[in-house]
Amino acid sequence: MQLKPPIEHLNEPVLRFARKDFAALNQQLTVEQALASIRQRGVGEKIVYFYVVDDAEQLVGVVPTRRLLMAPLAQPLADLMIRRVLAIPHTATVMEACEFFVLHKFFAFPVVDGQRRVVGLVDVGLFTEEVFDLAEREQLSEVFETLGFHVAQVRDASPWRAFRIRFPWLLTTIVSGTFCAFLAGAYHLTLEKSLVIAFFLTLILGLGESVGIQSMTVTIQALSTSRPTWRWYFSALAREVFTSLLLGFTSGLVVGLVVLAWQRAAMPALVIGASVTFCLLTACVTGLSVPAALHALKLDPKIAAGPITLAVADVFTLLFYFNLARLLL
Repeated sequence: MQLKPPIEHLNEPVLRFARKDFAALNQQLTVEQALASIRQRGVGEKIVYFYVVDDAEQLVGVVPTRRLLMAPLAQPLADLMIRRVLAIPHTATVMEACEFFVLHKFFAFPVVDGQRRVVGLVDVGLFTEEVFDLAEREQLSEVFETLGFHVAQVRDASPWRAFRIRFPWLLTTIVSGTFCAFLAGAYHLTLEKSLVIAFFLTLILGLGESVGIQSMTVTIQALSTSRPTWRWYFSALAREVFTSLLLGFTSGLVVGLVVLAWQRAAMPALVIGASVTFCLLTACVTGLSVPAALHALKLDPKIAAGPITLAVADVFTLLFYFNLARLLL
């Protein structure tokens, strides 16, 4: 049974993952004889090419399936085959085999030994599995890094070690959440005067966190490909501010109209709509500034930016939200 090679095995010999159900036909056979041989011996599940060998079992050509099926029955394979055959040496690695698929765009390649005898077959499935598996792992790593740790740190760690790696970043969320709870408690009179403010608290925080993570992700990608400077920062800041104002004004208008239609109250609608605008502005600026600051301090922005960005955005959002509500309601 062929096993799918994991990412860490890209440097292993491709022969380990090559299929053995290839079809090798002698060049002296006619098309009719070749078809009879194929029916008798059977072929693999994914055959797209038939490889032609000489009496010494050395690879001398290849016949695509369609060409074999459409040719006259009396035609010899030696006249039908394509003589120039690209083959992967048995000493090649999985990575080198994948390069064959990128460069030459064929569905399969034979694997040959030093005497050019076919010893295996690799099809495009090897390449696609490698690429998609790598993409999935990179995406998974980015998700976990946003939460505050590398996947490699916890993959094989003991429960105690995994706890020590993950808990500090959860503690950041606990501290910021507790502080936000104290803020809400400090403004309990404001909340009692207008319960609709409490109804939309979760929505405002959720919008801020979503936009903050988006800005942070874009910034981290930019930091990985460019050298940050003050000029770069202020250029990116201007772009983020303009974007956040567009997002904030549009989202604030939509939420404000919802509040107005639901509660028939203009001032709460104004407070909540304005808070959404400020929230998204703060989230965008924080999502840009926190990774940039961490990068300037020689820290890994992928690891620390997520918890810090969310905490800072939540605190500033609540301060603005509650103070605006206290002034206007």
